[in-house]
Amino acid sequence: MTALSKYDRIEATGLWRPNPSEQRREVVVSIGDATLIISDINDRALTHWSLAAVERAPSDGPGAIFFPDGDPEETLELDPSETEMIKAINTLRQAVARARPRPGRVRWLGAALSVSAVAALAIFWVPGALVDHALRVVPSVKEAELGRALLNRIERVSGPPCRTPEGAPALRALARRTGVTRVVVLPGGVREALALPGGMVVINRTLVEDFEEPDVAAGYVLAERVRSTLTPPLRQLLEHAGTRATATLLTTGQVPDRALDAFTEARLANPMALLDADVLLPAFAAAEVRSTPYARARDISGEETVELIEADPMSGADPSPIMQDADWLQLQAICES
Repeated sequence: MTALSKYDRIEATGLWRPNPSEQRREVVVSIGDATLIISDINDRALTHWSLAAVERAPSDGPGAIFFPDGDPEETLELDPSETEMIKAINTLRQAVARARPRPGRVRWLGAALSVSAVAALAIFWVPGALVDHALRVVPSVKEAELGRALLNRIERVSGPPCRTPEGAPALRALARRTGVTRVVVLPGGVREALALPGGMVVINRTLVEDFEEPDVAAGYVLAERVRSTLTPPLRQLLEHAGTRATATLLTTGQVPDRALDAFTEARLANPMALLDADVLLPAFAAAEVRSTPYARARDISGEETVELIEADPMSGADPSPIMQDADWLQLQAICES
């Protein structure tokens, strides 16, 4: 719809009510890709109305009341001062009305093509568009909350995270050096390491207990950070959960428990593939972490990780320690208490 581009930056405030039994609440209204987006004052999307299905209710006052076609109990009331938004919605409604097909000899063919187009849109475009929109609007606090919810589910399999006051400084040092928000050591559950929404990376205790230096654990955390850059964990979660769960997150701020359970099971059951060396090596160089210990831990023979060994960015260099030796010893013993 060419008219959309004219109004894609318009915003207005209004009063939205999902049904007559609830109080009206102040919202922000904006125009998206063929939708009317209704968000709270914190920019969290509450609902999306298709512009093709927006109706205007009769009103005695100078303002305007709109509702989605077929659900007159859900309303959006705009003050008379929001003339630009009211005009935009009316214009787009008229554009949609003009674009609707007229009865004629090609009516049935047109209907069939329309149904096919809508079906294709629902199957191929809507899921990806919803996920993209969610990644843009979901706040970091909510993303971190989802990460903690997934960690709680992993703990059902692994047991509680390993924690000691003495080991906490080492975990903070490891997180700082690798550029993640938080590193959590688990007694089991995860095979090696796994990135969760919110910048958290969980690692298996073997990565700190079975090796003589922290470079191995740091390498696994770095690899998960790079993997998160390529495909954010929140995207992985929403693509696995599906369109309905994504829409639920956008409208209620929650992901259904069953979707979180299914995603956790899938992630714990499927090992992560080794990333290409040309993707990993810049991250090791930026963090000043040797890639050889990580490569040897992935494949002791070095056959599958030869590029990480031969092109180690820290080869011949003297990088600063990831942590003090005393902290590393405390980290190695973090699961013993």
